[in-house]
Amino acid sequence: MTEDAVPARRASDRGRYGRLSRGRVLASALDLVDREGLSALSMRRLGAELGVEAMALYRYAASKDVLLDGLVEALYLELEERLAAEAKDTADESPAWRSGLHQIARATYEVCLAHPQAVPLLATRMLAVPLARRPLAVLKDHERVFALLREAGLDDARAAVAFRAFTAWLLGYVFAELRPMVDNPDEPDPAFRLGLHRMPPQELPILRAAAPDLAEQGGPGQLAAGLDALLDRLVGT
Repeated sequence: MTEDAVPARRASDRGRYGRLSRGRVLASALDLVDREGLSALSMRRLGAELGVEAMALYRYAASKDVLLDGLVEALYLELEERLAAEAKDTADESPAWRSGLHQIARATYEVCLAHPQAVPLLATRMLAVPLARRPLAVLKDHERVFALLREAGLDDARAAVAFRAFTAWLLGYVFAELRPMVDNPDEPDPAFRLGLHRMPPQELPILRAAAPDLAEQGGPGQLAAGLDALLDRLVGT
């Protein structure tokens, strides 16, 4: 039987800390990925983490793909929690819709940097799962962004264009922030630390010169600046 096949018999779901729940399964899966990366995640390994047989997990995630979609859901649920806990900045004089989009972007950035090993799923699973089959937490995030774009005065067609641009900028920025840049973390010399000696200077002179700056994260400040430029172009003030 493959890992993705649903087992014919039931296994006990009483684990090391009591009976399982879907929330506990997803939380443990996310913790495992945070610690060891996506390659470490399997039903067998997750079952060992929870103290149950791997088969017991199939009633909470019917396949490996469903489990991966559950991890995406867990990221967006954490995003919802951050947004709910974050007080609005009363000193911000921007329109409410613009402040709301900045808040979503900043909170998404924070969630992604808290769980960098799971971030690739925001691309791979979104490419594999049609809109209507995405987790509810993901769809609620889409709804939240569209509502703010409507509030900005955009009709459905223009809001769809702005939604795509907002999503592309936000996720693209996160992926650029999380790309590995350091070749040898134990090397004190900056050039060797970045591995510039591996890049032919005659063919890549500009990239070699830019590499030290690329290695520095832009942070939330550059995220916000880029988002404002995008919104100025698509929506206006």
